[in-house]
Parts: sequence; C-alpha cells; structure tokens
Amino acid sequence: MPAKRELPFTLQRSSRKAQHTWMKTHDSAVERYGEGERAHRTAFDSLKRTFEKIGDHWEPKARKGPSDAQAAQRGLAARTHPKPTAGGIDTTKSRNELMNEARSLGVHNYSSMRKPELVDAINRANKRRTARARE
Repeated sequence: MPAKRELPFTLQRSSRKAQHTWMKTHDSAVERYGEGERAHRTAFDSLKRTFEKIGDHWEPKARKGPSDAQAAQRGLAARTHPKPTAGGIDTTKSRNELMNEARSLGVHNYSSMRKPELVDAINRANKRRTARARE
C-alpha cells in the first residue's frame, strides 16, 4: 500500500482502524485524483467523520458525522468557500464535553471559556502533545 509509507505521525500512534480508514481512502483518492494534497485532504475528511484528534492520536467519535463546518461542506463549495477547520476536533460536542476534554489535556482556565475558545485551546493542546511526542 502506498499510503502506508505516507501515514501521518498522528495516525502512526492511532488504532489500526483509524490507520485503515485513512489508508484505504488515501489509496482510492490517489487512483482517482493522483498523488498530492487532494488525496491527503480526502483521506483526512473521511477519517474525521468517524474519528477525532485527541492529544497526539485519533480516537473513535461517539457520534459519526462531520466534525466542523468545513467537513460538512462538499464538492465545489468546500473548495471555493473554505471555512475554518478545527484540526480534527469534533465541534459538534457540547460545551461540557469539550470542557472535559480540555481538562484531560491540561488546559488552564477552561471553565471560563466559550465553546469556540475551548475548541481553539484544545487544538493548541493537541499540537503541543504532538510536538512533544515527535521529540
């Protein structure tokens, strides 16, 4: 499988199912669109429907579906009118669920944050964990 050589670091630390989802979608996208950014975007879009990024790896979501406004878009609208992504964080979660996740990641002052601020803080914490894991 060509995708096995290109498996992103966060997926190397994830379950076999997450890896399999990404690799199968990536290989199919390479056949359809060719190697490159579009194949990677397609693979991550597929992954984000059933998994979310927690720290430095991907875990299964409680509910399947798009994780953010960009993932909910399809086709031409997704390419011509991009919306901000949440870096694999499931923004459909309730504020309480996001607060619990922030607490587990060691985010400070999470209880006073609004939902968009929680998503940003969790995203930064995920990036820090990934960077530390790469060291």
